[in-house]
Amino acid sequence: MGTLKNNSGGSDTPAVAVVGCGRWGVNLARNFMALGALKAVCDSNRKHADAQAELYGVQALTFDEVKSDSAITGIVIAVPAAQHYSLACKCLDADKHVFVEKPLSLRVRDAEDLIQRAAVRERILMVGHLMQYHPAFLCLKDICKKGEIGNIQYLYSNRLSLGTFRKEENALWSFAPHDVSMILSLVDADIESVCASGSAFVHEDVADITVTNLRFVGGQTAHVFVSWLHPFREQRFVVVGEEGMMVFEDIRDWPEKLVFYPHKTNPAAVPSAPQQAKAEYIPLEPVEPLELECRHFLDCMRDGITPRTDGTEGAKVLRVLDAAQKSLTSGNTVLWNELYLENGIVS
Repeated sequence: MGTLKNNSGGSDTPAVAVVGCGRWGVNLARNFMALGALKAVCDSNRKHADAQAELYGVQALTFDEVKSDSAITGIVIAVPAAQHYSLACKCLDADKHVFVEKPLSLRVRDAEDLIQRAAVRERILMVGHLMQYHPAFLCLKDICKKGEIGNIQYLYSNRLSLGTFRKEENALWSFAPHDVSMILSLVDADIESVCASGSAFVHEDVADITVTNLRFVGGQTAHVFVSWLHPFREQRFVVVGEEGMMVFEDIRDWPEKLVFYPHKTNPAAVPSAPQQAKAEYIPLEPVEPLELECRHFLDCMRDGITPRTDGTEGAKVLRVLDAAQKSLTSGNTVLWNELYLENGIVS
């Protein structure tokens, strides 16, 4: 990873402000406070900001005050996705390091602009793809990287629950970024095509259920099923390789979150039928993923390290969401190269 200019003023722990004190912003504030980095909070609803400020003994500031405070070196953006681009632009232009909750923006061209702004100003631009910091996924990724399940053939993810029904974004944009991010970090191949389908039942034109199918030029396939109209919670991520299979289920207790199935599907080794073997539970250290993610942002600010989920990674995920939305709207499969060559964007 590369290095970037540090503007922490010599402090061991950079100071941050959390902009947005809604459902997720309060969790970010809690973690940055526990890490000794929270200096201020901000929300368009002053009552929300005041409540968090009183809880943690920090300042409740306006957005302009956050930008102009020289003691604040990093700004964490946890507002509705439609505001991500405009607020991130203003923060980068104010020479602040920026952490943006997923998705990075709603348009690919805006994501590219944010990447360029951060590069010119030598600022950190990090995207909140939380699952990339989950101990279970980090372990799964390491197992795959070491080749312990052989060549990856197929991946699927189910992220399902009942509510909250949203109007500003559909289930694809609300739920799928995490899973797309995980898939792209595991498959070392370019995307060939994207096909998505879905249905809207609660609010017209806002899909409550979507299924996105990805095909890679290396022959790997993946699908992402998301819904907020499901009778129970399910968060299951499955990776199938020639020499074994991995299952990550985040809603299970820590001893059962990650399972290795040594089932072989290599036809050269198993000519007649898959070879089944006993499941193995992988031991994990129970650490809150959000704590690790927040700590990573602080480390990147302090040490000038490019984040694991930087702007470039965020833009890759955004391109998949953009292609999936185009497929969802048109009903057609989107050919990756045709889409991005046509728009003048290099994938």
